[in-house]
Amino acid sequence: MKEAATADPLRTEGLVGRPEPVLRVSHLRTYLYTRWGVTRAVDDVSLELGPGETLGIVGESGSGKSMLALSLVRLTPEPASRIEGGQVILNGRDILALSEKEMRKVRGKEISMILQDPQQSLNPVYTIGNQLAEAFRVHDSSATADEVRRRSITALENVHVPAPERRLRSYPHEISGGMKQRVVGAMAMAYQPQVLIADEPTTALDVTIQAQYLRLLKELQERTRVSILLITHDFGVVAEACDHVAVMYAGRIIEQAPVEAIFDRPRHPYTKALLASRLRLDFLPDRLPSIEGQPPALHDLPEGCRFAPRCPYAQDRCRDSYPDEVAYGDRHIAACWRAGEALWPSH
Repeated sequence: MKEAATADPLRTEGLVGRPEPVLRVSHLRTYLYTRWGVTRAVDDVSLELGPGETLGIVGESGSGKSMLALSLVRLTPEPASRIEGGQVILNGRDILALSEKEMRKVRGKEISMILQDPQQSLNPVYTIGNQLAEAFRVHDSSATADEVRRRSITALENVHVPAPERRLRSYPHEISGGMKQRVVGAMAMAYQPQVLIADEPTTALDVTIQAQYLRLLKELQERTRVSILLITHDFGVVAEACDHVAVMYAGRIIEQAPVEAIFDRPRHPYTKALLASRLRLDFLPDRLPSIEGQPPALHDLPEGCRFAPRCPYAQDRCRDSYPDEVAYGDRHIAACWRAGEALWPSH
């Protein structure tokens, strides 16, 4: 991989050399206004998602991953939250500029989302059939009951739900967690959107069901060419399912790269620390490495690099000013003053 010269860094606004993206996020800022002050949950985030690509968003809990996802579909909690700036370009138009009425036509049809907990996505007092029918009627109020039922059965078949006709009569409490997640996926993919946001969809599943679900997402992607934004804290999921990775910390993207580059040559010490913290079958230490300290409070962020208080490589300039984004080879960018010094070896 060609290295960027540290004396003449290449500043970037996005990733270079890619086909026209389906989704382009530019300088997105979403703030929460609370009694403690302004919480910068998403702070100047830029990323791109290509056609048929899977982009993984990784980071610790509280780094802003879920708030980023909710911002992209304009479902942030009101009245506390506010999208303060930036653009979300979907199929050539800025969906942040749309009215709420126009946005309702976009959700589910062009961009859709699978929430982290399927139990919270399904209403316990309605059958699966009722809830799937609502997903179809939102965009086609003229559909007959027979058409909606047929589409619902097909949607369940597409995510490999057994006996779909019988499942339409089931209530959420009558099916397993893995089956609930498939039903939620069927609802999200009902109209085959161009972009699917999956917010930690495998967190509540055991390892076997998790692997099955990841294979299902890959199968749906191959069949429909949907672009997937996959939010996770698990680098095993990243290695299995993603083409590209964006590492998020304290509301910002601090490194983006192809999957191979992230694993072979991480450029940010936070990325390196996350990789070192994962369990590896080929090396079982007495104690897993951990990242000392805690992420900063998003309403009281440090002046410079937000990882500096926890970083063993931090210098005075790291604490004084936020680092520039610098490109390192093809589609690899990192925001770290010392990223070009190769302070940490490949693992």
